[in-house]
Amino acid sequence: MSDASAPVEVELKLAIDPAAVGALRAHPALRAVVRGRARTASIVSTYFDTPDQRLRREGVALRLRRDGRRWLMTAKGAPLPGAASGVVSRPEYEWPLAGPQIDTMRLATTPWRAVFVKALRKGGLAPAFSTDFRRTTLPLAFPDGTTATLAIDLGRLDAPASHRQAATWAGIAEIEIELREGDPGRLVDLASSLAADLPLAIEPRSKAERGYALADRAADEPSRAGEIVHADGATASAAVAAVVAECVRQIERNALGFRGAALRDPEWIHQMRIAVRRLRSCITLADGVLASDAIERLRHETRWVLDTLGPARDLDVFALETLPAVEADLVRTAGDGSATTATLQSLTRRTAARRRTAHADSVDCVTSPRFTRFVLTTYGTALPAPRDGAAAGAAAEDARRYAARLIDRRARRLAKAARRLANGGVDERHAIRIAAKKLRYATEFFATLFPARRARVYRKALAVLQDELGAFNDAAVAPRVAAALAGPTAAATVAIESWSAGRAGASGRGIAAAWSAFEAVAPFWKRA
Repeated sequence: MSDASAPVEVELKLAIDPAAVGALRAHPALRAVVRGRARTASIVSTYFDTPDQRLRREGVALRLRRDGRRWLMTAKGAPLPGAASGVVSRPEYEWPLAGPQIDTMRLATTPWRAVFVKALRKGGLAPAFSTDFRRTTLPLAFPDGTTATLAIDLGRLDAPASHRQAATWAGIAEIEIELREGDPGRLVDLASSLAADLPLAIEPRSKAERGYALADRAADEPSRAGEIVHADGATASAAVAAVVAECVRQIERNALGFRGAALRDPEWIHQMRIAVRRLRSCITLADGVLASDAIERLRHETRWVLDTLGPARDLDVFALETLPAVEADLVRTAGDGSATTATLQSLTRRTAARRRTAHADSVDCVTSPRFTRFVLTTYGTALPAPRDGAAAGAAAEDARRYAARLIDRRARRLAKAARRLANGGVDERHAIRIAAKKLRYATEFFATLFPARRARVYRKALAVLQDELGAFNDAAVAPRVAAALAGPTAAATVAIESWSAGRAGASGRGIAAAWSAFEAVAPFWKRA
């Protein structure tokens, strides 16, 4: 629940290596905009919720904070829909208190009155977790008149013991750049300058989110693409900004899995590649809506990320899907498990070694300063910008009309590529798969602008077609991966070539059936 009249907090958050705080304070980009003296205070906060976390489920956070000698009570809502990811906007109410007691009368004045009433009636509020950190706040003023504050927070999160688990804690080391007045793009510009020289990382989680995860002993999980809901009467510019925001949300969430130790779940790489591919597909559609220089920068950076993560994903599929399938087929046809194992064991060892290297390269990419700047650049792309002339006209076009034209163009390209489906080889089917993927992304980006049922049927049929084409592609590239690892004449490579040929023949029937079913579905973006 949100309220357009509520005070809104607009901030950008980054994680920082505590050892780099001195370099941050001395950075020329920061010193150029600091206006006034720094303020340092010890801040202790307790977050409250019901035993069944009713507030969390409703997207509301309630905090009681001691800031020096002051007591403050804060209620926050969920990030506002349509806000650019990274630069978070959320409704926030804050009140000074005489002491450390929750003022329920104040809570009744917020848009979440009903939520708080139910919480108090159904079991009451109790401490869920706490934070204890030292905050250094710097006032900022930019040449265009924008004002903000930069806060450096160093400390810890604490979750209390429960009847099942002992108390636990996690460190806090982050900076928050909060807008006071003006252009949120200035926050992105400053963060990008700092990230060029300092060990900063994207931090998409609020302290409240991290605290709940700590209290639940819940680990971060790979993030999948979410549905994009567009506002009624949205313009092309607003719709594209919403798509970019969702893409970058998925990117920044999956970046969490690349921190610390080696990647333990290959799904992090898979979902990161999907997120970056979706962003790349979006900017390809956005010609005339996004600035051409921004599109070119993002094309360059998304290609760099995809080229780095691609080998890791190919090797994950080869190790976890292809090799077990080949071994099972060989055992079934030859009946000699020991001979099969001997044929594949050397290739399996080579694959494992190459995977470790590819995973390390992926971690280096996603934890690099360049990647942080890439994500910050994407934040800036999703922010509204002044336009004039033809660009203003394209950006102001009705989102539904704009989306229908783009989806139709992608559908016609797929239909043209599919003419070679019956007699096409690997290259032709690869081209069809790419065309289907681009169409699927376009439908996912804008489906909520159109009738839900028709869009759902079309998207389901398209997803089945893409899955069939993807399975064919995985089998088709397997011999190439095997040859690169073991050599083109190795026994394992020959066995995989034979397996691939058999799979290709069998998958052809599945692709044909999926295409027939897809062709029979009416385009949802056209009037019935």
